[in-house]
Amino acid sequence: MTVNVRRVVIAGAGKVGRSIAAELLENGSEVLIIERDPQKIRTDALPDARWLLADACELSQLDAAGLNECTVLVAATGDDKVNLVVSLLAKTEFGVPRVVARVNHPKNEWLFTESWGVDVAVSAPRLLTALVEEAVSVGDLVRLMRFRQSDASLVELTLAEDAPVVGRRIGEITLPPDTALVVILRNGRAVIPSPDATLEHGDEVLAVATSSEAEEQLAALLGPVPEQTLTGG
Repeated sequence: MTVNVRRVVIAGAGKVGRSIAAELLENGSEVLIIERDPQKIRTDALPDARWLLADACELSQLDAAGLNECTVLVAATGDDKVNLVVSLLAKTEFGVPRVVARVNHPKNEWLFTESWGVDVAVSAPRLLTALVEEAVSVGDLVRLMRFRQSDASLVELTLAEDAPVVGRRIGEITLPPDTALVVILRNGRAVIPSPDATLEHGDEVLAVATSSEAEEQLAALLGPVPEQTLTGG
């Protein structure tokens, strides 16, 4: 039986790139790390990864790295300009199926679209901001990430005590069109959102919504009862 190994190329061997590589290696992926700074080449830290001292912005060096054979390209450098160039080359010149790019500065987030070859843009500052917002706004929907290629978003909402869905089985709840529950985080563990699973106060519900309208409908479904409904006319 042939086993398909996921081949991942990571541009950038900083802390972010090495952390991603370590996780992927543990999950059985084949990882190649490209870094142009010799001082960041740390083969002893990740001996199972392949390392290449090269400039990921150079087409010839990407060709020599065999980028056309990789499944995923992760542009993880600390320079947004580099990440955009690497993403564009990976998608347009080598047809990499999935390109994930790190956004270092939120003001540049608008550039990280499929026009630059980016399928998924991950903004660490944006994620941190979302987590802060989530911590102080139980019952409010927070967008964690937008998947550029499909315009879908990963959203999160912590269920308030008075949310109408608390205590109900997921199978009894009619989700809005174009939405799907991904996972429920409860007391530090993950709960698969099966039809028999029950939603509880304090649950962190992660879901995918494919449009802003779907986000609004999901927020209305999972959020607390509006104040005017509680107080009456």
